[in-house]
Amino acid sequence: MATYVNPGSPQADTDVHREVSPEQRAVEQRLVDDVVASFDACADPRLKELMVSLVRHLHSFVREVRLTEEEWGAAIDFLTRAGHITDEVRQEFILLSDTLGASMQTINVNNQAYRGATEATVFGPFFVEDAPRIELGEDLAFGAPGEPCWVEGTVTATDGTPLAGARIEVWEADEDGLYDVQYDAGKRAGRAHLLTASDGGYRFWGLTPTPYPIPNDGPVGQMLDAVGRSPLRAAHLHFMVSHEGARTLVTHIFPEGDPIGRKDTVFGVKDSLIKRFERQPTGTPTPDGRVIEGTWSRVRFDIVLAPMGV
Repeated sequence: MATYVNPGSPQADTDVHREVSPEQRAVEQRLVDDVVASFDACADPRLKELMVSLVRHLHSFVREVRLTEEEWGAAIDFLTRAGHITDEVRQEFILLSDTLGASMQTINVNNQAYRGATEATVFGPFFVEDAPRIELGEDLAFGAPGEPCWVEGTVTATDGTPLAGARIEVWEADEDGLYDVQYDAGKRAGRAHLLTASDGGYRFWGLTPTPYPIPNDGPVGQMLDAVGRSPLRAAHLHFMVSHEGARTLVTHIFPEGDPIGRKDTVFGVKDSLIKRFERQPTGTPTPDGRVIEGTWSRVRFDIVLAPMGV
């Protein structure tokens, strides 16, 4: 039976598929060596490192699983269909990266823990650049359906210094599990940006997050179905927070008690990002005097930004 071996290890070329004859292994290894050598003239050391490592891992995968020509063709077809369904709103390759954990692992590698800074998680495919500006305490739902949610907190540096004027981008799906751009590329609802006050504080009205499926009518959805995985994301609220001299943070918060939780199909849930969304009974006074018919929720999320360059 084949045994996985790290392609960077000295034994990688001799231990992969020991049932393959030495002559066949030599043929396969010569091809790996030839492809790796083809990058010798690359003037960019980082590009060369990336390409050489990619080739070694890719060839190791092909050799380890003894990839058939039919399976190779199916993979090419999958990628072709992912390209065809991708447009300015739908990014199937991000969905693929997310569902394979590659997005989350890239986030982990590039956002190392630092002195209590808020943890990062996946960006997701539905951020847009032109979210409207709201003032502190205003509503970013803009008519999107869902239970109102009061969100408040502070943005500080790791030493506790309040960060005034930090830019907070917020976006979320409505109660039907859809983002504004999934209805209409030009629609803006359930998203906005705001700036923190002089004390680093922020507050706004949004929607209580609910679980929803990632777009699963394309090749990534078919892949999840084929392997018996759910397309559901844990309920969440997206944040991107930036301030001069600080490392930009891309993160979510997740409601405590969500039944999806760790089964999140893009592996984005981290314990530190699970927050208590406290449901308020009908008639409970709101923090700003807004009159709400029915229940609403509230959550506090204090954000700590790591310094730039760490």
